[in-house]
Amino acid sequence: MSMKLYPLVFEPILQDRIWGGTKLKTDLGKTNLPTETTGESWELSDVKGNVSVVANGEYKGKTLTDLLEEYPAEVLGYKVHEKYGKEFPLLFKFLDAKDDLSIQVHPNDELAKKRHNSFGKTEMWYVMQADEGARIIVGFKEKSSPEEYLEHLENKNLIKILNEVPVKKGDVFFLETGTIHAIGAGIVIAEIQQTSDITYRIYDWDRVDANGNSRELHIDLALDAMNYNTTDTQKHYTTVENTSNVMVDCPYFTTSYLPLKGSCAINKEGSSFTVYICTEGEFEINANGEAYSFKKGDTVLIPASLKVYILSGEATLLEIGIS
Repeated sequence: MSMKLYPLVFEPILQDRIWGGTKLKTDLGKTNLPTETTGESWELSDVKGNVSVVANGEYKGKTLTDLLEEYPAEVLGYKVHEKYGKEFPLLFKFLDAKDDLSIQVHPNDELAKKRHNSFGKTEMWYVMQADEGARIIVGFKEKSSPEEYLEHLENKNLIKILNEVPVKKGDVFFLETGTIHAIGAGIVIAEIQQTSDITYRIYDWDRVDANGNSRELHIDLALDAMNYNTTDTQKHYTTVENTSNVMVDCPYFTTSYLPLKGSCAINKEGSSFTVYICTEGEFEINANGEAYSFKKGDTVLIPASLKVYILSGEATLLEIGIS
């Protein structure tokens, strides 16, 4: 039986975090926040224990895993299916950092496979909102070493050798595995990453939860996962209307900036799914004679077999696929 093709949206999986706030509700329209410290909305996930459930149309109530079991090539695309089987290889999130996140690092594919039987965690950030003075931490200021890094960590002045970058709305950062990093307070981010929940937490600002417990650190695991060289993480991109302006192109995903004004016809060849994240405005997708409406804060999965459709409206979209 062939798949009924239409744009899919999923129930957000809302995650409480010690550093979270309420902007997922106030800025992105995510209702029913479980707590006043809701830090993440997992928009599209195939992570075990946090698998997305379809929120619209004929497949409402089915999990992403169910769909991939039944229609792997139709959803993923023939190239992606060939490479990843029935696994969805990317994870899409919104993050609200009311406070600084921990300083952390993610392992590469090889290390993650060996230690956790998982993908590594290459990721990118698109800054949707940033308070005045907000900053992120990405990489070392100058080339470092395990010895220098451990000495500063022990002396609680690790921040001295790390690169702090002021951010504003629209900034984009691409973080290869091994890059030491932290999202700073006062920032809302759209995050695109490999399907992985492996994080090595290095320093958590000596904070404790309501019960006086500090979160687990993974200092030993991080040691050989880290890149001690300086890295250039910020990406600059063009903003041509009704055009896919490539921001990040890596083996795991390609993300483009698509400023939509009016309408834009899309014609794909079916090798990969496409995901749209609406970061501003409202838009429609016209497919198979039907119109589907979306707004800021929506994440939409277009199955790969849905090759022809029209985008219309006035919105800022991130367009993601796998080349």
